[in-house]
Amino acid sequence: MRTTEQLSHYSHLDEMSTEELLQAINTEDRTVPLAVGKAIPQIETVVDGIVERMRRGGRVFYIGAGTSGRLGVVDASEIPPTYGVRDKFIGLIAGGDTAIRSAVEGAEDDTEQGWKDILAYNPTAEDSVVGIAASGGTPYVVGALNEARANGLLTACVTCNEDAPVAQAAEFPIVAVVGPEFVTGSTRMKAGTAQKLILNMISTSVMVLLGHVKGSRMVDMELTNKKLVDRGTRMIMEATGIEDYEYAKALLLQHGHVRQAVDAYYSNKK
Repeated sequence: MRTTEQLSHYSHLDEMSTEELLQAINTEDRTVPLAVGKAIPQIETVVDGIVERMRRGGRVFYIGAGTSGRLGVVDASEIPPTYGVRDKFIGLIAGGDTAIRSAVEGAEDDTEQGWKDILAYNPTAEDSVVGIAASGGTPYVVGALNEARANGLLTACVTCNEDAPVAQAAEFPIVAVVGPEFVTGSTRMKAGTAQKLILNMISTSVMVLLGHVKGSRMVDMELTNKKLVDRGTRMIMEATGIEDYEYAKALLLQHGHVRQAVDAYYSNKK
């Protein structure tokens, strides 16, 4: 039996008090980072491979179904506003965008549709495919990985079961064994948390290594709301020594990004 399908360490959940439920869930959740930590060597290999290809113009396709697919879509959708990079991380979910909010019956069981969804983006050998499947057996993901690997793309996966079909299909599997779920089989819990942590690690590390972070600052972030304009303004003040908030803000709005604003400031001072 797959680890993610094994019986919960807790019985009689329906007889627990609210505090007992919350304490038990928290106890289980604390084991997740430890499981992810053991997979860091695998994650490192994937990150380095992606960076190498992205420097040559490659992209990353996250592909999954259900919770796993939604996590990929979320991570990919946050790259443009955070790092100012568009069309480099693409999240695909079985059943299409409708499945982000509502389950699409049978979509994850189609072994051919995953690769078809990737083909719509005209993939090349410089691209990477990260299959996300907690249980590790999703046909939509396995099929996509098999075809992507056959066509020379970098293939990786994020799963929570050893010897899973996705781990066999991917050239570079990432396996974080988090154990049985608090609610038996509910992989939206510990497995979903592990997947979220790993996707954060992949995309953040890739963006840092590609130069979209200066120090710890998101110097290429998009100015999509007042909070980010304020953050960008203060970043410019910190980087340049400018003390006039309004002047720093005007500089930011003129150039659109912190990096360009700081570069322009120092160019004008020469």
